[in-house]
Amino acid sequence: MRAVELIQAKRDGSELSSEQIRFLIDGFVAGEIPDYQMSAWAMAVFFRGLTLRETAALTAAMIASGETIDLRDVRGVKVDKHSTGGVGDTTTLVLAPLVATLGVPVAKMSGRGLGHTGGTIDKLESIPGFQVELTREQFIRQVNDMGVSVISQTAKLAPADKLLYALRDVTATVESIPLIAASIMSKKIASGADAIVLDVKTGSGAFMKTIDESIRLAQTMVAIGHELGRETIAIISNMNQPLGNAIGNALEVREALALLRGDSGVSLDLLECCLILGAHMVVLGKQASTVDEAKEMLRLNLYQGLALNKFAEFAVAQGGAAELIHSPNLLPRAPRIEYVHASEKGYVSAIQTESLGIAAMRLGAGRATKQDQIDLAVGLKLLKRIGDPVVVGEAIVEIHAQEHIPPTELTEIIRIISEAYFYQSQPISPLPLIHAIVSKQGVEYV
Repeated sequence: MRAVELIQAKRDGSELSSEQIRFLIDGFVAGEIPDYQMSAWAMAVFFRGLTLRETAALTAAMIASGETIDLRDVRGVKVDKHSTGGVGDTTTLVLAPLVATLGVPVAKMSGRGLGHTGGTIDKLESIPGFQVELTREQFIRQVNDMGVSVISQTAKLAPADKLLYALRDVTATVESIPLIAASIMSKKIASGADAIVLDVKTGSGAFMKTIDESIRLAQTMVAIGHELGRETIAIISNMNQPLGNAIGNALEVREALALLRGDSGVSLDLLECCLILGAHMVVLGKQASTVDEAKEMLRLNLYQGLALNKFAEFAVAQGGAAELIHSPNLLPRAPRIEYVHASEKGYVSAIQTESLGIAAMRLGAGRATKQDQIDLAVGLKLLKRIGDPVVVGEAIVEIHAQEHIPPTELTEIIRIISEAYFYQSQPISPLPLIHAIVSKQGVEYV
């Protein structure tokens, strides 16, 4: 078996066997197949695609390229949640403790942010003292003791995915649905979950810009999950505006705590998305029969403060400051506040969400490259969302910046944010939050 023959076969539209795909992945990880040949194969896949069987075989090969997390010692059905990335998406910080209150163990490994999308681990590290690195024994013990732990992904998890993504990133082959699906699902399955809920974002702040693209990705991932023995369901959710009002690490933790406390002024979209995703997790975790039943159980535990108490228990167990729950000012705070103002009178009709993510990244809240250091304190706070009325000069976004930010950079950030907002003279209907549910039974449009 030679790599060039497999590249040619895929170039010509042939279906590769599981053994041939495993040969490519194993050889690439071992350094026996060079980057240029793997790049050629990725480009062939980009144009020719992969069958479901090939995609599942690629996922399995990437899982087998490194360690897998054995969670058999964790009691109950382990349900993981994955988001395809967005702006102001703070769901894990709310979902993990909330779902755990209903007896569904959340043993979650998360990543760091890259580009305009935030990473859960970065957000958790804005909590003073919080430890994202635990041994396997500590991780499992904590989940069994209190039902929840969130730690950083190990570098030994699906190393083939990291190597292949680095090539795709510099060879214009990122936007391939089979390769995206295999990348996501290899890490989720290697992390040891019994079942997986996928939050597939669609819109201006998402990787997938259209609903049709998002559904195709969701269908592929759901099919891979079932092919590899994992109950999997996907929610297609709107990312045409930030999910929450906060964009930036400490700011998002502060908003998550406000939601868990039941404070007013939090994003209702964030609350509703957490309840919907959480309800599906609870059903897959066998703690409720229907999504509606699970949603009401979660809502009750949220309003009774059980989820807030669980967050405090979980944060303290991983080294976080116990006082944080009642003193969110312990979180890092940026010293400089600036405002962006509405340029028109009327109603906010659209928000170019990716632009807001880029503005936050330029403040230091995100990474342009994996090596970049981030500033946990900086970010944005939305004061106006789609459908809100505005007058000329009214503040629409609050900028949290460092004192030393160069004036030219601040001016450019303000311009980016200002141009991301669009207005119209007539009232606008609220955006739908959920577009569809994708399961092994098919697509159910909401």
